[in-house]
Amino acid sequence: MNKIVSTLKDILAINSPTGYTTEVISYIEGLFKGLNVIISKTNKGSLLVSFSEHPELVVTGHIDTLGAMVKEIKDNGTLAITRIGGLELNSFEGEYVTIRNYKGECYRGTFLLNNPASHVNKNLNEAKRSLDNMSIRLDELVRNADDVKKLNISVGDFIFYDTRFEYTSSGFVKSRFLDDKACAAVMIELIKEYAASDSKPNAGFYFSNYEEVGHGSCVGIPDSAAELLVLDMAVIGDGCTGREDAVSICVKDSSGPYDFDVTNKLRKLAIDNKIDFVTDIYPYYGSDGSAALAAGYDVRVGLIGPGVSASHGVERTHEKALDETYKLTKLYIESN
Repeated sequence: MNKIVSTLKDILAINSPTGYTTEVISYIEGLFKGLNVIISKTNKGSLLVSFSEHPELVVTGHIDTLGAMVKEIKDNGTLAITRIGGLELNSFEGEYVTIRNYKGECYRGTFLLNNPASHVNKNLNEAKRSLDNMSIRLDELVRNADDVKKLNISVGDFIFYDTRFEYTSSGFVKSRFLDDKACAAVMIELIKEYAASDSKPNAGFYFSNYEEVGHGSCVGIPDSAAELLVLDMAVIGDGCTGREDAVSICVKDSSGPYDFDVTNKLRKLAIDNKIDFVTDIYPYYGSDGSAALAAGYDVRVGLIGPGVSASHGVERTHEKALDETYKLTKLYIESN
């Protein structure tokens, strides 16, 4: 378990909002250089690590996260943003950020409501949080747009939100972007285990990089694949059964039901092997499996993942959920 959490901490430290995933993909690729695996990348930068030229099973998870870009440099020297993915403004208010300019130079700042001082803004609590009244306060001596432009900051520069990673003595892992780096860490550790083993599965592991904007696994799945097992965070909230210390088997999300046979096989494996699991339905959710099916892949798709509290916000899961996800994924791979 410590290996999964350690790997998770390492990849969370690499900023990777959708559209800026080169660094994290290169890092993951580097973990497997020299090992007995087949590595390939798509034109748009996703990564496939496989133990077979023609894998029949592909395990997929996404490495891209929520984030933002500079939309406007305002007259007072603050930055208006445009969101990448479903970034919830009320949750990200007050978060520290890094702005990367086109030269690779980085500057710090904070994402705030405009006029954020309670001593002068009597409507601070009542103000609706929207892109129109929130901006980034740069940690630089800037007073106007020209001062900002002298830093080579421009429209389209990426904005990285701090993760605030913490691993508690009680086993909780707290961080932004556990969606879906928690599952990417599980995948990385499974690849390491199989690479060190004499027994190699007829499987591949696909790290997609555009899931948060809907087209992560629209390409890159080998034509040989008959099944796609998606690892992605499980929903916790009203009307759902997910728990932070269990793995969820999703039977349906907003795109429709997942494959009946795959879901039942996952359920049976979990029961027979005493995996702590729940089955669940996610009302406002789509996955890389949804994208692959929409793209026309003829694959049977299943979806599992660790329960994550406060998804797309200040997320939290427990080491038990990571462990159960790891074990169920491994059982499924070896059942094939």
